Amino acid sequence: MHSLLFNYSRWGKYAIVTFSSLIVLYLCLLFPDSEVKSQSGFIGKPFLWNQDAKWEEIESRFMEARNISCDSLEKSLQFRLKYGLQLNKLLSLRGYNISDSIFNSIEENIFSLSPMVGACPDYVMDFVRMVVSMRDAVKYQSKRWNFDSVSTRIRLYRLLYGGRAAIEEVMLQACRDTFPSTVLCRDESSHTPSANILGVRIHSGDILVSRGGAPTSALIARGNDYQGNFSHIALAYVDSGNINIIESHIEKGVTVSSIDDYLRDKKLRVMVLRLHSNLPALINDPMLPHKAASRMLEYARFRHIPYDFSMDLLDTSKMFCSEVVSYAYRHYGMTLWRGISTISSAGTASWLAAFGVEHFETQEPSDLEYDPQLSVVAEWRDREALFKDHIDNAVIEAMLEGAERGDQLSYDWYMLPIARVLKMYSVLANLFGGIGPIPEGMNATAALKNRNLTICHAKITTEVFNNAEIFQKRFGYVPPYWELLKLARQSVSRYHESHN
Repeated sequence: MHSLLFNYSRWGKYAIVTFSSLIVLYLCLLFPDSEVKSQSGFIGKPFLWNQDAKWEEIESRFMEARNISCDSLEKSLQFRLKYGLQLNKLLSLRGYNISDSIFNSIEENIFSLSPMVGACPDYVMDFVRMVVSMRDAVKYQSKRWNFDSVSTRIRLYRLLYGGRAAIEEVMLQACRDTFPSTVLCRDESSHTPSANILGVRIHSGDILVSRGGAPTSALIARGNDYQGNFSHIALAYVDSGNINIIESHIEKGVTVSSIDDYLRDKKLRVMVLRLHSNLPALINDPMLPHKAASRMLEYARFRHIPYDFSMDLLDTSKMFCSEVVSYAYRHYGMTLWRGISTISSAGTASWLAAFGVEHFETQEPSDLEYDPQLSVVAEWRDREALFKDHIDNAVIEAMLEGAERGDQLSYDWYMLPIARVLKMYSVLANLFGGIGPIPEGMNATAALKNRNLTICHAKITTEVFNNAEIFQKRFGYVPPYWELLKLARQSVSRYHESHN
């Protein structure tokens, strides 16, 4: 009996010591990770349309056009389309300053035409071709402009992003039969090896700009001074008809994958960019894009390159997605991204800093479209994915407005010890070439903040999607982006009220 009591007492002490040790360890693991302090004194200034009244007017004209037969609108439609093409042609005849009134006329014509095209979707492709032609003409003009000037950036953004926004609002009003999933834009010539994918001929050295489906993808697309629609960039290498994609993933760092794997990873949209064939560097060496892609391929296969959460363009030991492309071409004397991207909103910067971002003058995926050295070859969009893209944008934009008012990215503090254990497992997995649940370069606290952002975004997105369906049933058309933003603001407000 005495022996049993002794053993019981001994095991009881062991249990107490073990339990106490676990409690102490748990408490130690509760200390948060050190965070990057978002800087002050930012370079740049967020672009604001400040034209809510204009968007309301466009929607009113769209509702009026829906009550008129397309036959009655035909003359106005044909006139506006022809006028737009004439303006585009004028841009090819001589150089214009960014302040010339022709650009105001182009912008006004696009926004005047879009409500009528939205009501008459048979004209969607005519409208798309007109806007695509405008983009080529404006980018040709911009070769002469000063890209260090804010005025240049604003003019390009208003025309190119404004044209893109108009196209997509019109597309979303079209039914499946009239929705143009693949839009072939400029057939820029290239001497590099090529292969056909999704009806588009991809050449070695082409740049694929896409949008992922995660909330962080929306944050990357919208979280800069000139909000865009893209969150990811990759470089295509083509040889003997096979396409390899070189890109940097948050989860894996720089990877080389097949085109099938690239497309299998969720994409809400894809745009193909190609260097102009008349650039002096390409005239001297037409195979330059292929050489750049080939060198980057070898570099990616030579060693493991982690993802660069800090977004530091000068540190090539780690790379974020845009850096893969800029580094590949910089080796051959080509500087992409005319004009650096800036993030000057304090609220947005504080959220990005929570994920490790330290550099707020960098290269954003969306901004590459404005580089006059590059042609837009083609774009692919799916109708349902495009609508999801717009809802994701509206939700993250409304959330970032809250960040500007002081909303912080929160996390469940009691989950931190578990996240730390998962992080240790991830480190071991990374050492042996595997992938853990927490990406290399991301700490446990940031991972929990990302988890909460994903949960919050999903709940708000679901509510906005449901309210958008109610809107469509009530008014008979897909809510345009400004209406989605109103719905998102209401849902974000309700979410915070219910969690306070």
